[in-house]
Amino acid sequence: MIKALLSLAFIIVLYSCRRDISPIPPIPPITTPAVLVISQDEIKLNPTGFAPLSAVVNYSYPTVGKTKIIVFGKNGANSNIEHVFNDNGSSHSVPIIGLYPNYKNTVEILLTNDKGDSLAKAFINIQTGALPVGMPTSIITDSAQYANMEPGLNLVSSFSNSNPYIPYMTDHYGDIRWLLDYTTHPDLDSLSYDDGISRLKNGNFYFGDETTSKIYEVDLLGKVVNSWGLSGYIFHHEVQEKPNGNFLISATNPSSTSTNGTLTIEDYVIEIDRRTGGIVYTWDLKESLDENRLVMYAEERDWMHINALFYDSSDNTIIVSGRMQGVVKLSYDNKVKWILGPHKDWGKNRRGENLNPFLLTPLDARGNKITDTLMLNGNKNHPDFEWSWFQHSPTLMPNGDLLLFDNGWRRNFNGADTDPYSRAVEYKIDPVKMTVRQVWQYGKERGIETYSRIVSNVQFLPKSNHVLFCPGFQVANSRGKGGKVVEVDYATGKAVFQSSISSQNLWGFHRTTRMSAYP
Repeated sequence: MIKALLSLAFIIVLYSCRRDISPIPPIPPITTPAVLVISQDEIKLNPTGFAPLSAVVNYSYPTVGKTKIIVFGKNGANSNIEHVFNDNGSSHSVPIIGLYPNYKNTVEILLTNDKGDSLAKAFINIQTGALPVGMPTSIITDSAQYANMEPGLNLVSSFSNSNPYIPYMTDHYGDIRWLLDYTTHPDLDSLSYDDGISRLKNGNFYFGDETTSKIYEVDLLGKVVNSWGLSGYIFHHEVQEKPNGNFLISATNPSSTSTNGTLTIEDYVIEIDRRTGGIVYTWDLKESLDENRLVMYAEERDWMHINALFYDSSDNTIIVSGRMQGVVKLSYDNKVKWILGPHKDWGKNRRGENLNPFLLTPLDARGNKITDTLMLNGNKNHPDFEWSWFQHSPTLMPNGDLLLFDNGWRRNFNGADTDPYSRAVEYKIDPVKMTVRQVWQYGKERGIETYSRIVSNVQFLPKSNHVLFCPGFQVANSRGKGGKVVEVDYATGKAVFQSSISSQNLWGFHRTTRMSAYP
């Protein structure tokens, strides 16, 4: 009887325990991606003839999927270039960029499903040739905190050669991973893009060409997708894509003259309709500004010298950098909203409007107006504020502040250019009170080692809250002269990356911008 009771108790306990144990899920089978067969005939290096570090790979597979590519870098995973294409299907044609020059590159091609699982894969090798002539003599990474940097490649609008200019991308280790060489192109064999090339919202690149006076859209492999003429105007310096797709362009009107009949240059802005190619707006800056103000070492012919444009969508205005005047905001009826620059010698425009009320008044760190006449006129600095001199590359930060490259040439009307320095500088502008306050700067402390009297740019990097500071002309380094690319932590003011580019002609670039390899 006792034995029977014990047996029953054991069964009850065992049953109770089993109820608390969750069933063990089945282990999914381990699958290995199938072998994807890609023949050498399906790999085409430089298919357009203009992108020698790029290729196209064609392949088919019975199972529908998307292509993922990995171009293996020389410096570990940080130098790999990866991209997933939106090419869902069974037949695929994908552009490969990020190849090294004169190198047997290894690329992994993976067919993936919607979950990102690999269905099939292949490893291919792509042998490239040497770089074209006229490239930089050296590109070195001086310092890099790789874990703290903004991801991407540096797109360099190089000036190290001419006929044609050759833009290229470098990785953080100083290796060139992409370029466009139009030496054999029937229209762009003398490409002169001035400010350089940028990426459109659709992922293609665009630039203006001074030689042909056209705007070009090209794809990742350098194929010309579209082009736009300027209806008699002459291109120089800048083209910017607006949110609606139209282009803002700095231009010369070949029939433009000063009041005494002298031909003038680089003092017009035009907007071109992207779809029709027609001019929809025109700004003649002689109508809105003072063409007779020549105090900034200007000459009557080149009194303004527009070198950059930016569209401000917050109030439908344009911001214009005039190298010989300062930075001005204009409405779409060509009326001045404000002027950022030394107050010296501003008079009236052709409409008879006095421009002095539009001059922004600088504030000190406490928010008080600076009243020192010598400082206001630009003859000296204030401890809390400095004007920009022969500036480039105005852009708006996410908080609405104006960020620009202050070249610093002839600062405070110093023709001898003693103790020169360039800066990335941020200004907070109050358009109601007509005041401006300097809230951040970088570069002054570095003096001559990051000084560039012409060209150059800045870029705000939102993912990392960093600023790219890029002096581009005759900047000395350990290998010669050219340009520097400096990534600065905005919060600390410390550099997390610096690259030095040297060239035989001592030019580095007009602009360098950080972006992803693929759009």
